[in-house]
Amino acid sequence: MLRHAAEAWKKVAPNIEAPATPLSLMQPRPPTPAAIPSKLTINFVLPYKSEIANKEVDMVIVPATTGQMGVLPGHVSTIAELKPGVLSVHEGNDITKYFVSSGFAFVHANSIADIVAVEAVPLDQIDPALVQEGLAEFNAKLGSASTDLEKAEAQIGVDVHSALNAALAG
Repeated sequence: MLRHAAEAWKKVAPNIEAPATPLSLMQPRPPTPAAIPSKLTINFVLPYKSEIANKEVDMVIVPATTGQMGVLPGHVSTIAELKPGVLSVHEGNDITKYFVSSGFAFVHANSIADIVAVEAVPLDQIDPALVQEGLAEFNAKLGSASTDLEKAEAQIGVDVHSALNAALAG
């Protein structure tokens, strides 16, 4: 089918190269190993940068909308929507924590996990005083909101700041 599209393109615009398709941009995943690997390979990306690329870790815990989801090597293939909360990356005794706003986690059968977040900040870089200030501000906006849009925007602010507050509380 892609070949037919390319041929049709050449008929319509012979001097312009056919555009790339999503399939042509995707790299094939390695095959599922026969034995469960000892490590999980993770990729953690944001719209503007790659936070973690092809890093082997022991486990990652993601804040899925269905609850905290631990991913170990050999995990069944899964797609999970992320909610505001803490993403924990476990490497031996080291645990790196990020606050994520939202996104998706794609767990592949070959012990690779791709985590895509809209926004993420290392937990140790968040100022608790600013979180409290933001929570108070959005609660005030929620109380004074008069339109459905204002209420929805204020509720999102309350939800995110509440999740930040809970993340900092531990």
